[in-house]
Amino acid sequence: MWDKVKDFASEFFVTGDPLIYGADVSIVLTILAIVVSLTYFKKWKWLWTEWLTTVDHKKIGIMYIIASFLMLFRGGVDALLMRTQLVMPDMSFLQPEHYNGIFTTHGVIMILFMAMPFMFGLFNVIVPLQIGARDVAYPFLNALSFWLFFFGAMLFNLSFVIGGTPDAGWLAYPPYSELMYNPGPGQDFYIWGIQISGIGSLMTGINFIVTILKMRAPGMKLMKMPMFPWSVLSSCIAIIFSFPILTATLALLFLDRYAGAHFFTLDGGGNPMMYINLIWMWGHPEVYIIVLPAFGIFSEIVATFSKKKLFGYKGMVYAMMIISILSFLVWAHHFFTMGSGADVNAFFALTTMLIAIPTGAKVFNWLFTMFRGKITFETPMLWTMGFIPCFIVGGLTGVLLSVAPADFQFHNSYFLIAHFHQVIIGGVVFGYFAGLYYWWPKLFGYRLSERIGKWAFWFWNIGFYLCFMPQYVLGLMGMTRRVVTYSWDKGWFEMNLVSTIGAFLMGLAFLFQVWQIAHGVKHRHANRDVTGDPWNGRTLEWSIPSPAPHYNFAVQPQVTEQDDWWERKLRGEGASGIETAAPQLEPIHMPRNSGIPFVMSICWFIAGFGFVFHWLWFIIPGLAGVAICMLAHSFNYNTDYYIPVDEIKRTESKYRSGGLEGEVIH
Repeated sequence: MWDKVKDFASEFFVTGDPLIYGADVSIVLTILAIVVSLTYFKKWKWLWTEWLTTVDHKKIGIMYIIASFLMLFRGGVDALLMRTQLVMPDMSFLQPEHYNGIFTTHGVIMILFMAMPFMFGLFNVIVPLQIGARDVAYPFLNALSFWLFFFGAMLFNLSFVIGGTPDAGWLAYPPYSELMYNPGPGQDFYIWGIQISGIGSLMTGINFIVTILKMRAPGMKLMKMPMFPWSVLSSCIAIIFSFPILTATLALLFLDRYAGAHFFTLDGGGNPMMYINLIWMWGHPEVYIIVLPAFGIFSEIVATFSKKKLFGYKGMVYAMMIISILSFLVWAHHFFTMGSGADVNAFFALTTMLIAIPTGAKVFNWLFTMFRGKITFETPMLWTMGFIPCFIVGGLTGVLLSVAPADFQFHNSYFLIAHFHQVIIGGVVFGYFAGLYYWWPKLFGYRLSERIGKWAFWFWNIGFYLCFMPQYVLGLMGMTRRVVTYSWDKGWFEMNLVSTIGAFLMGLAFLFQVWQIAHGVKHRHANRDVTGDPWNGRTLEWSIPSPAPHYNFAVQPQVTEQDDWWERKLRGEGASGIETAAPQLEPIHMPRNSGIPFVMSICWFIAGFGFVFHWLWFIIPGLAGVAICMLAHSFNYNTDYYIPVDEIKRTESKYRSGGLEGEVIH
């Protein structure tokens, strides 16, 4: 009996690597610390009522952002491990199989479990405020979307210590991801972690399209809407058309592995190239899905800190919608070398060049907005300024890669690695950092330290250029992707050393950001925002107190023009305080909290875990739990309530006097 237990444990848990044992210890200690803290401070009920069951879009957004920072840490550690392995020739810091797993999980975590939740977090906390809504269109669905993402991410990350990490690359190309070459559970962790979180992403896309189209404040026509909701709308349109492709593709791969199908197995009559086409039909729109909201953030910040109306508003809107459409017509440039033929390569080379035109036009619009503006360089504006040269270089190298004959030289080299990170870090991550700093006072009621923020900014930027500029050179010198080690005679040592130093500087920059947040929490009373409008903003979110009340607006705003809040300030109307709004106050209709999204997502996690190990005794109760939750919700009629006028008056009075400062933190 004991021997069977030991045999099961040796197969079930990942063993044999000191790094894995260190992760095991850290996971156990972290869980113990959380449980002990919640018990000691008697916060279990608070956790359930305020967070686990909330449908408040702002709290859901905060949870998305916290999760994305945790994933940024995990993905960043993976990156530092890879750079440590490559810092010198003939290194044996990581075993080849461990290295394969790390570069696979690094890509998946950074794109799907860091960038996507960061983006969704900013969607949640800002879009309803900017369009004058009190919540999203479907609050219950919004909570379910978050918890599906969260438990999908946890299922994927569990593979690090249980079963084994997926190691077929971040897009899991066959035949490496097929059962014959990858028989362990790692690839099934990949499939089901992404599938469960992907369902949540698709629902978020639907939710925000409806929210933006149907819940804008009276008078806010589409062409009077702030630029960030426009960027969210274009991103969500791409989500609802691309994520079903990802879901179907991974379902077919799972059938290959689980049921012996042969969709992508060549010796069974399948076609691996069909998988590669399908995964990139999702994968390239995904790049624009995460970068378009960053464009919206930069548009808001540039206008605010230049004290000018955004230059070329209509052109920016058209550019975003064109990018959203063209993003579906460029996927084959990822495999020019696959033998598709000159005609196919020429078509996709042309569409790739075309999509650079609206993207480049946006850069000129931001520059013209800044031209002769009264620019101030607070932290959000610094990140915006840092983005522009970085993204220009990334865009130019993207155009180089779109030239099919040149791509035969660049393909699968470190030149491509440098380009991709230049666009994703310089465009997406810098953009989301800018947005987080910009809207932090609205979320928590206080500003973060500008001094520490500038240290983080400069370490991020210097580290970024030190890390990735040498990788362009390495690519031109012949260093290919997925290389686990190299010899001294390659001549790659110096550039890899500089690249690794840059990576660790970015890691140091992340620590500065953690310090900045901790410092902000500690000194929140001294740095609190009593105005609700610390940046002298232009859009509706700055017309209400900081942090925003749970109902957002005491009185539904009436919009008459673009940048309505800015125009009202120019007319001397000031903040829409409770005193002037009192005669119009009415009870506010709000959604009621629900624990069903949390419980249903746990059931999906159980079912996914069962699918990974082919355990019907896990799959059946997990799916049964999902069905029961759906049935219970369909018979739940107590889904909303009204906030009485007296409570609105008390809340507004406390917020505007600073009495609820930092409520979200406590």
